[in-house]
Formats: sequence, structure tokens, C-alpha cells
Amino acid sequence: MFKIGYRTLKTAVGCGLAVAIAQGLSLQFYAAAGVIAILSIKTTKKRSYQSAIDRFVACILAIGIAAIIFPITGYVPWAISIILLLLFPLGVTLKVTEGLVTSVVVLLHFYTLGEMSSKWVINELILITIGIGIALLVNLYMPSVEKDLKSYRVKIESNFQLIFQEFAYYLRHGESDWDGKEIVETDALLQKAKEIALLDIENHAYDREYNYYRYFNMRSKQFEIIERILPSVSSFNACVEQGEEVAAFLDHIADAVCPHNSAHLFLDELEEMRKKFKHSPLPTTRKEFEMRASLMHIVEEMKRYLILKQSLKIKAREAGKLGSHKHLWEGEGLRLQTVTIKVRNWLKR
Repeated sequence: MFKIGYRTLKTAVGCGLAVAIAQGLSLQFYAAAGVIAILSIKTTKKRSYQSAIDRFVACILAIGIAAIIFPITGYVPWAISIILLLLFPLGVTLKVTEGLVTSVVVLLHFYTLGEMSSKWVINELILITIGIGIALLVNLYMPSVEKDLKSYRVKIESNFQLIFQEFAYYLRHGESDWDGKEIVETDALLQKAKEIALLDIENHAYDREYNYYRYFNMRSKQFEIIERILPSVSSFNACVEQGEEVAAFLDHIADAVCPHNSAHLFLDELEEMRKKFKHSPLPTTRKEFEMRASLMHIVEEMKRYLILKQSLKIKAREAGKLGSHKHLWEGEGLRLQTVTIKVRNWLKR
């Protein structure tokens, strides 16, 4: 059973409506209004607006150039070639290339008519206006992707949690039967989530960029850090006591993977761990030295991981664009996490 998408539905309705209006006004070449409408319906409002501008400007250029060339050469085939040799470079220069196809359709209408009187120029301008106008009208409706974005966020965070838990298990036991499928899956999820978030930006106010897109972009950079940590974790075997501390820290991170900004709390905990490592007795064997070096690499990368989350909140606040989705940065869960981490740190003393 085939499925009709919302864009297909809008294209069908827009085309029929444009042709009906043009035909109702007894315009010459009324079917062209439907073609222009189809070409102007894009995946986002922003792209539709840009397409509309490009097509209108390109058509005006074509009409202007044709009004100069046709009277000189007459309505002969090679006159079309001359016009296109002028039109295409000028369209590229003005960055309206998307509208060049539509402008050629207009040009061929004049060639078919064999004249460029004001009557036919007005006819073409009305056709263009109807086609573009109907496309913009039907594109006013864009289905919400909020549900999809939330679903991607939940799945990505869930994968982050599992990955950190597996890292912690490996640091404790030196082995694991984990197949690492979440690594590959998360990479694909992040790419798709960012694509959808970009479409969301183009359909709404610009400050939404400070919400889902920047959130997923931050997660993408954090994921790069996770990938850099992976070799150090996989080469580790449980032979140094500091491994348990790093494993416990990764478990804490796994428990708190969420949109709320608690990075500063974990940065404090991480700094305490760094100080403790610094004052620990020096390694006595080469193997212990290598394991301690791997742990320090993990600690340094986790610091970068946390700073990414912290800096994003600061940038959003400074720009004054936390937006309507504050749940991506703040929430009731933050208070509970704060209390939990403070209790854990007190019990360690």
C-alpha cells in the first residue's frame, strides 16, 4: 500500500489550484501556472521564499533581455540562443539560477506568440504570480517535527547512557561481550537528527537554532569524544585501582545523561579526581604506567565532553536565545542531580 506524503498532497493541490485560477482568468498558456507552482513548492518555507524570489527575478531578466533581442533579430530560433547566452551568465551572477528554467518557459511563450506586446507581458507576469503565490500559500502549512526531534533526543541519550555503562564495565573487568552496535547507530541518529533540526529552523523563527540543532550539534561533538575514548577503554585491563574511580565517574555520567545542564557539577567531581590521581604513588611497572596514562586520557577527554555541554548553555544565555524549549537546557531534574552528586561526594570523604 503506497503512502501519499504531505508534500505530494500540497503539490497536487497547488498545481490544480494554480491552473484553475489561470484558466478562470482566460490567460494564455494557463497550464504553465501549474508547472511554476510545482517547481516552487519546496521542503521548507525558507526554501520556498528563496525559490519564489529567484523565479520572479529570473523571469523579469528574461523578459527584459527578450524585449531587446527579439525586435532586433526577429522571432527566429537562433534568437533564443542569443538570449540564453546573455540570460544564463547574468542569472548565475545574480544567484538566481533556480529560476532560470521558469524564465526559459516564459521566453518560449513569447517565441510561440511571435510578439512581446504589453498584453502578453502582463499575461506572463500574472502566470508567474499565480504559480508562485499558490506555492507559497500551500507551503504555509508545515507539519511539526517536534515529536520526531524529541524521539531522536531520547534515543541518542539512551545510547549515550548505555555506551558509558559499557565503558565503566570494561574498566572494571577488562573485558565485555558488548558488540558496540550503539556506536554505529548513534552516529546515524545524530546525522538524521541534525538534518531534521535544520529543516525545523528553516520553517520557523531563527532563534530555534539555539534549541534542537545546537543541542544535537553539541551531542555530535560529544560523540566524537566518545569515539576517541573508545580505543583507550578497549585496551585497558583491570590492574590499577584508579580504574574503578573512573568507572564510577562514567556510571555517574551515564545516570545523568539528559538535556539538563549539570556539567559544572561533574566538572568539579572530575577535578577532584584529577587531584587525587596527581598525588597517587607513581606507577611501579610499565603496564601500570600505560594503564594510568589511558585513564588520564579518558579523564581529559571527559573534561572536554562536559565543557561542551556547559559552554553551549552559556552561549545560548549570552545570546538571549534559549527559546521556547528550555527543557533542553534546564529542568526539575537538575535539582535532584545536584543533591545526588553532593551526597556521593560527601560519602567518599
